[in-house]
Amino acid sequence: MKRCYYSLLILCLALTTAAFPQDKTQAAEKAAADWLKLLDFDAYAKSWHQASTTLKIKVTEGNYEQTLRATRSPLGTVLSRQMKSVEYRTQLPGVPDAEYALLKYDTSFEHKKRAIETVTMTLEKDGHWRGAGYSIK
Repeated sequence: MKRCYYSLLILCLALTTAAFPQDKTQAAEKAAADWLKLLDFDAYAKSWHQASTTLKIKVTEGNYEQTLRATRSPLGTVLSRQMKSVEYRTQLPGVPDAEYALLKYDTSFEHKKRAIETVTMTLEKDGHWRGAGYSIK
C-alpha cells in the first residue's frame, strides 16, 4: 500500500511539473498576441512602454521606435499570422536567468509573403508576461 501511495505521489508531481510550463506558455502566448497587435498598428511607443524591464534597459524608446519603423513599415499590413512554436526557457544568451517564452510565427505581410517572426516574452516580477525581444526573418 505504501509503495502504491509513493507511485501515485510521484505521478502527480510529474504531471504537475509537466503542466506548469504549459500554463505559463499559454499566458505568454496571450500576452505576445496582445503585444504584436500594438506592433501591427504602429503603436511602437505604447509597445515599448508595455515591454519588459530587460528590453527597456537595453534599448531606448527612440531607438526602439526607429528600428521598428525601419523594419516593419516597409512590410505593410499583416495578412496572416500562424503560431509555429512556443518554447519555455529559463536561460537565454545575453540576458539574466528568468522565465522566458520564445514564440515563432509564420507570418504573411502585404509586401513580404513569407516571414518568421520571433517574439521573446519574459515573466516579470509583477506576474505579467512582457515583450523582451522581437525579430523578423
